[in-house]
Amino acid sequence: MGGSQQETVAERVEDKGKDEGVHLRRRITLLPAVSFVIGSVVGSGIFIAPKGVLMNSGNVGLSLLVWALCGVLSTFGALCYAELGTSFTKSGGHYTYLLETLGPLPAFLRLWSEFIFIRPAVASYVSLAFGRYVVEPLYMPCPAPPALVKLVSILGVTFVVAVNCWSVSLASRTQVTLTFIKIFALALIIVPGIMALARGQTENFQNAFDIDTESFTLTKLPLAFYSGLYAYGGWFTLNYVTEEVVNPNRNIPLAIVLSMITVTVCYVLVNVAYYTMMTGAELLMSEAVAVTFASRALQGMTSGVPILVSLSCLGALNGGFFGVPRMLFVGAREGHWPALFSMIHLRRKTPLPAVLLLYPLVLVMVARGEIFQLINFASFSRWFFIALATLGLLVHRYRFPDYPRPFKVPFALVVIFTVVCFCIVGMSLYSDPWNTGGSCALTLSGVPVYYLAIKPSYIPAQWRKTFNYCSLQLQILLEVVQQEVLTY
Repeated sequence: MGGSQQETVAERVEDKGKDEGVHLRRRITLLPAVSFVIGSVVGSGIFIAPKGVLMNSGNVGLSLLVWALCGVLSTFGALCYAELGTSFTKSGGHYTYLLETLGPLPAFLRLWSEFIFIRPAVASYVSLAFGRYVVEPLYMPCPAPPALVKLVSILGVTFVVAVNCWSVSLASRTQVTLTFIKIFALALIIVPGIMALARGQTENFQNAFDIDTESFTLTKLPLAFYSGLYAYGGWFTLNYVTEEVVNPNRNIPLAIVLSMITVTVCYVLVNVAYYTMMTGAELLMSEAVAVTFASRALQGMTSGVPILVSLSCLGALNGGFFGVPRMLFVGAREGHWPALFSMIHLRRKTPLPAVLLLYPLVLVMVARGEIFQLINFASFSRWFFIALATLGLLVHRYRFPDYPRPFKVPFALVVIFTVVCFCIVGMSLYSDPWNTGGSCALTLSGVPVYYLAIKPSYIPAQWRKTFNYCSLQLQILLEVVQQEVLTY
């Protein structure tokens, strides 16, 4: 009897110690999980990418088909990542899956490319869209000053960084709120568009598959898919935070399925609504598609739509800044990045150094140029590593057939997704060699870094000593420590 009581007391003390120890806690239930996926997917893409999809697909009918196929392909990928997320319980998303299936070099290159250019490019794209939709209504019909758009974009990024540094719970509640605003914004576009279509306003769909052979070539089609897939990007956000999801074996697959079905249906209907009110030529001329739509279909709410769209962009930005630093956090924990970035704030329990690292990189990209170039620049490496991760899933299944997999995707689905991803990546090198070639070169620049600084380290002892001193001072300044409780 006494031994049993002592055991119970010991368990309570251990549980209390775990609760008080510095670590990232499991606080993401099903609703926040769905909100993070939908909130990260639905951002600026659906309000800007229709122009890129139409420009490269050649006609209205083919562009709608591209949107639907992008939704199906993204859902396939999300299901593959659901299997990976329930098989490997660490956070970190792409990085973790490449590390577990294909080894440390591909994992490090994914980490390297994410923080050198992929995440800064994607975040700057979303933040510039946020700034544009905030500023443009104030200057219509004149063009908005580019400097002011960039300033507002920087303010949006700063707000999101502050929220994610302050509290995980605050970032989660912010995401849930912004996700409901996103759904309302999409419904505000879909409902009047479908109503107009039901009244017989179908003239813009006449000859929808006619192709202008002088301007359209098949080599542009991968770029149409890139624009569409970018708009669906973010379906892997939940995999970054696996260690913080409550009951991940149930909630990760369920959240992904619910989210992707919702997003795909909404995206196709939104594009149908756009084409109901605008011709293809008018959509291509529009700098802000949703604002142009609102001026025709929602004349009494024209000024409100840009606000809703800007809040939608803010939600996507928040989702990215919540999830991606966890990949850097895990990479540093595995020894592939400086140890400082695997530390957590003593009181806030947030991965503060990892979040702050992204901030200056995004500011540099915001000051850069054309947003469609940013999409193509980032998309090559992003989709190449997604294809590698699902290839790794096939390799892992072959090598370890008895490995426990709480959620398993049909073999054919994984093969289809992997092959299509590699095809799109390969064709993009032909369609846009400069941006994709630059992206490839920046990714491969991580190879010498890996062999010189990671395995093994050839950094001179004096440099290492200076770096460790600076890291210690930053650790004291930021009030961060190493994780004290194992969460995987």
